[in-house]
Amino acid sequence: MRLWSGATASGLATWALPFVLGLAVLDRTLSPAALGLLLAARTVGFLAAVPVGGVLADRHSRRGVVLWSGLVAAASAPLLAAGLGRSLPLMALAAALAGAGQGACRPAFQALTAEVVDAGRRQQANAAMTLSVRVSTLAGPALTALLAVVLGTGALLLGIGALWLLAALAPGRGTRTSSGVSAAVPAPQRPSFLAEFADGVREARRHPWFIATLAALTAVIATGYSATGVALPLVSRDRYETGVVLAAATTAYTAGALAAALLIARWRPPSQGWAALAGLAAYGFAPLSLLFPVHPAAVVAAYAVAGAGIELFNVPWFTATQREVAPDKLARVSSLDFMLSYGLAPVGLALIAPAIETFGPRPVLTVCALICFAAPAAAALVPSARHFSSHRAREAGAP
Repeated sequence: MRLWSGATASGLATWALPFVLGLAVLDRTLSPAALGLLLAARTVGFLAAVPVGGVLADRHSRRGVVLWSGLVAAASAPLLAAGLGRSLPLMALAAALAGAGQGACRPAFQALTAEVVDAGRRQQANAAMTLSVRVSTLAGPALTALLAVVLGTGALLLGIGALWLLAALAPGRGTRTSSGVSAAVPAPQRPSFLAEFADGVREARRHPWFIATLAALTAVIATGYSATGVALPLVSRDRYETGVVLAAATTAYTAGALAAALLIARWRPPSQGWAALAGLAAYGFAPLSLLFPVHPAAVVAAYAVAGAGIELFNVPWFTATQREVAPDKLARVSSLDFMLSYGLAPVGLALIAPAIETFGPRPVLTVCALICFAAPAAAALVPSARHFSSHRAREAGAP
């Protein structure tokens, strides 16, 4: 429960920051250009800290990395509040710190889950964590908007800092305090950060299902997720002439993810990897629904299917990684996941927008939908992808 509370608080704080900064744009305390700069600074901090956090979490106590990364993110909140409307450079620095804290804690939380929760209950634990994040994103906007009327944007930023404090302090200790490397090898003889991260990459390459699935996940997020993020508001405005479709589709996506998280907490498909990749491919229905002048209900239904699919993928993916990867390299392998998939999503967003302006939404959405369907299908062709397990693949191929 302590681990769940900390992970939930970090997820809520991660979601809340861009939303609260968006509220600052609405009340004209922050310009749209400044918002873009702050979100870019947060992304830079995230990408820089993820590999470092992975190495530290494998070298030292995972609990300690969660603590210090949470404290760094918490310290960014008062700096953001102090710079709001006064100093954009100070806010950019604070946003980079927030991203660094977020990036460093993600692989540490993944590895700490494997330490705290026994193998038989990890899928339920991962489902419980993602369920809390989905509930937060469903109820958070309305609650935050109401609080903004009473407290103001600066106070909300301080509230995000309080959430990061909870994320830092709530989790309990794992089953170890440090890795074998740090315990057995004197500090001057330890491998460099780069060498240790490369060792994590080599561990990832030992699992062909992991590399193939990570490539598929990165492709889906960089194309489908980014395209719908740009195209859905445009289609809602231009084709349906209302913002209701945008709101309904976004809500349906979260509702579908909630339903799928409840299902996957108990469901154990016989071919877990194939089922997860089918869920990932279901995201292709989102850009596909925006291609044609269909009834708005079809767009909403497609987003519900996409949300369900992404959660049917996420939970088995995290659980398999925690099960299959060597425990002393788990944080580094997880950091590779976050760095390539979610960390590079802004690159997709940056490229999709000008592509839509140049070629129009239909060709771009067509290509994105095809990639969303094809990339997971290609990953499923890897023998070990069927069960997300190289060991079971070897057993199946044995004479």
